[in-house]
Amino acid sequence: MTKVAVSVQQRRARRVLLLIGGIPVAMMLSASLLWWGVQTGYVDVLGQIGTANHGELITPPRSADGITFQRDGVADLLWRDLPPKWRMVIVQRGQTCDEACQLQLYQTRQIHIALGKDFSRVGRVVMSDTSSAEVEVLPVTGPDKQPQVQSAMAFAEWVALEHKGLTTLTLAESALDTLSPETLHTPGQWYLVDPAGWIMMRFTGDLHYKDVISDLRFLLKNSSG
Repeated sequence: MTKVAVSVQQRRARRVLLLIGGIPVAMMLSASLLWWGVQTGYVDVLGQIGTANHGELITPPRSADGITFQRDGVADLLWRDLPPKWRMVIVQRGQTCDEACQLQLYQTRQIHIALGKDFSRVGRVVMSDTSSAEVEVLPVTGPDKQPQVQSAMAFAEWVALEHKGLTTLTLAESALDTLSPETLHTPGQWYLVDPAGWIMMRFTGDLHYKDVISDLRFLLKNSSG
C-alpha cells in the first residue's frame, strides 16, 4: 500500500472518530436548547405533539432542579439526584395529612398501579414544608369504600404501611410556594414532573382516573424517560 493510500485511510478514520465523538455532544446541546425553549415558552412540546391532554399544562413549566430538598427530613439532595422518572407529586403543608391529602395519595397510588408495564417508569413524591417525622395522619371516616385511617398515626409509619415506594421530600415553605402556587388556595390537586425535573402538568382531584392514565400513557409513549 502506498503512502498516499495510507494517508487517505488515516484521514477517513479521523473523520469517522470525530463524527462518532460529536454525536453525544450534539445530542446534549440539542437537549439543552430544547429545554431552554420549553422554559422560556418558545417551544410547546406537548402542543406540537398534539396531545388532547386532560390535565392542565403549566406554561411555562417550572424547574424543581436547583432547589435543595431533604429526603425523609434528613439527607440533603437535589432533584437530579433522584433516579430519572416521571413523577406524580403531591403537595402536603403543615403538620397534618387530612382527608384531602390522604385521598390524593390513594388516587395516585391506584393510578400508578394501573399503569401496568410502565409502573417502573413512574414514581410518586410528596413535597412538604414539614419533616415527615413531624406530620400526623388524621383519622378519616366516611361512607365511601376507600381505605380509612381509624386513629391518628405518624405520617412515616402510615406511608410505610400503605404507600411503599413513596418518596417524601421536605423543602422551605417559600420554595414550596414557588413550585406549587396553585395549592395555596386549592389544595386538592397534584402535579406531574418529567424526568428532567420540570413541573409541566397539574391534575385536579375530580378528574377521572382514566383520563389521568390516558395522559400519562401518552407522555410515556412519546418520551424516552
